[in-house]
Amino acid sequence: MRVRALIVVLVALNLGVAAWWLTRPSPAPRPLPASDKGGVALVLLPAQAATTSPATASGNEDVGPQAAGPAPATCLSVGPFPDRGAAEVAQAGLGTLLREAEIREEPGAASGYRVLLPPAASRAEAQATADRIAAAGFQDFLLLNQGEDANGIALGAYRGRETAERRVAALRAAGFPAQLRAQGAAGPSRWWLDGASADADSVRATFPAAQERDCATLPVGTLR
Repeated sequence: MRVRALIVVLVALNLGVAAWWLTRPSPAPRPLPASDKGGVALVLLPAQAATTSPATASGNEDVGPQAAGPAPATCLSVGPFPDRGAAEVAQAGLGTLLREAEIREEPGAASGYRVLLPPAASRAEAQATADRIAAAGFQDFLLLNQGEDANGIALGAYRGRETAERRVAALRAAGFPAQLRAQGAAGPSRWWLDGASADADSVRATFPAAQERDCATLPVGTLR
């Protein structure tokens, strides 16, 4: 009998403790320790914010090194070669190292050069052209009277091709269709290989005489 009473008392006590545990108020959170050294209070950030880098938070993300653009091409004239066959061998050997490569013939130097306008249809027309040449400020010209160039206008004779070409360029710029004509026996032609390269140093390593050129002056279609 006593044992049964003791068991009833223990059960009642356990039920009372369980009821108290379930109904007790939650403990108040402990305050963070305060420092008396001054400064700013520590604020805990959410996990996502804590893992965000300063560069990302400010919008300045590091996207890594930018891809470098293609190296600018350098236009070159490779040569001179004594004949077209030699230029063709060089063209095949350089391959893609010299893009848009074209073979160009440079006529051999003559003993002299003449600059002239082709014959006009009549003497009167030739004289009118001569008057316009004089009005444009050009000197040293002569109206031709006989031969296959009769009614043409001679505009100078030169020993050097470059000087004659400058005279032709000046007249054409003024609107006169000047022509360059070689005189005497011409020397052998020279041949050049014109093109563009992104590695001009490698081209010069094989052809040290290669000359850098303005791309606009080369007869290469896509480089004009």
